[in-house]
Formats: sequence, C-alpha cells, structure tokens
Amino acid sequence: MLAIVPALDEQETVGSVVALIRAQLCAAGEFAVDVLVVDDGSVDRTADLARDAGAIVVSHPFNLGVGAALRTGFRFARSRGYSLAMQIDADGQHDPSEAERLIGAVVAGADLAIGSRFTSGSGDYEVSRGRRFSMRTLSRVVSRRLGQSVTDTTSGYRAFSDRAIELFADDYPSAYLSDTVESLLIAHYAGLGIVEIPVAMRERMGGVPSNNFLRSAYHLVRLMLVIALARFRRPVSRGN
Repeated sequence: MLAIVPALDEQETVGSVVALIRAQLCAAGEFAVDVLVVDDGSVDRTADLARDAGAIVVSHPFNLGVGAALRTGFRFARSRGYSLAMQIDADGQHDPSEAERLIGAVVAGADLAIGSRFTSGSGDYEVSRGRRFSMRTLSRVVSRRLGQSVTDTTSGYRAFSDRAIELFADDYPSAYLSDTVESLLIAHYAGLGIVEIPVAMRERMGGVPSNNFLRSAYHLVRLMLVIALARFRRPVSRGN
C-alpha cells in the first residue's frame, strides 16, 4: 500500500506525520506500507525532514496545487504497481489510526472510501459558520449528482482501489476544491463505488492554511459551475 502525503511548507509537521503513518499502519501488519511525500514546491525543509523520517520524496519544482500533487502520487502508485493507496494530509489533521477503517472499506469492495468528519459516529469537528454553510451546500449538490448521501465532500482523508488509482493517474483535477469535490463526480461517472466512513479529525498540528476567505469563495463559485457541467464531461479514453 502507498500512503500519499501532499505537502507544501509543512516542515513543522511532516516528519511526525510520516513517522506516525509508518508506526501505526505498519504495526497493523496486514499491509506493507510505503509513504510517498509529494513536496509541492516547498521553500522550507519539508522534503529533507520527510526523507529523514523514512518517506519516499518526489518534489515539484514549484507549487502546482494539492490536486497536481495527488496526481503525481497516483502516477507513482500506478508505475510501481500499488493496488491500494491512501491520501493523508501533512499537517497532522488525519489520525493514521483511523486509516484501517478506510482501507477495510476498499478491501471489502469499494473503490473510493471517504473519511467523513460529519457523518454519524465521527465525533465533533468545529468549523466556522460560513465554512459549514459552504460544506453543507456542496454536500447537498454533490449528493444529488451521485444519487447517494455524502456528508463531507471536501475531506482529504481517503483510500483508493487499483481502479481508482488507474483513473486518477490520468484524470485528477488540480484546481482548489476540485481535487476533493470534482474527483467524486469523476469517480461516479466512471462507475466507481464510493463509500463514506466516519472518522475523527484533529486541528492542524502546525503551519497555516493556504487559502483565505476570498480565494475560497471564488473557488466555491467556480466549483458550482464545474458541478453543473459535470454531466456533460466525457470520460478519459484508455488504451489496453
């Protein structure tokens, strides 16, 4: 299994996150776990500290965004023959001990397992009133498109099957929010099975968020247009 950790200027946390992934997932004993940190143009010591903690590191020459970092991770996973992948944030919000539940859902037959902060059994996760409104709006819109309820469309804590790895290696959105929300539509229209698993998430352990309110509002409006047009999106063609 490959744990993909996109990282931008996360020197305060990335070493601890890599160490926790290796300690907790490897300790489970069911899978051999490699950790890939995709350094997305960091200007601090993110890459060095990730490597020191035992991760494989691939570095972008400049910042391309979380979606592009994940696409790099999926391409790495496909080229190395991994049949199972995890997405885990570098800021410490995702508790690696919860990963087994997501992995279990994929092993049981799902293609994409989403770790939800808001579904029943996930515990309390505090967000601002404005952010919660945006999240609920996205949840209602996307759930209608998928024909199933998804409470946490922006969660970046996910597990992927080999089918999802293959799909996203070629076709993963790079724009902010699209990497989480639009990717659900891409998976749905490609016929992949999507499930949501309750998980507890923490506040980031260090660093600062990369997006402010105005930028997030802009991307929310753009994403609504993307969702409206998603049904007309042609799937990527693949050769044998």
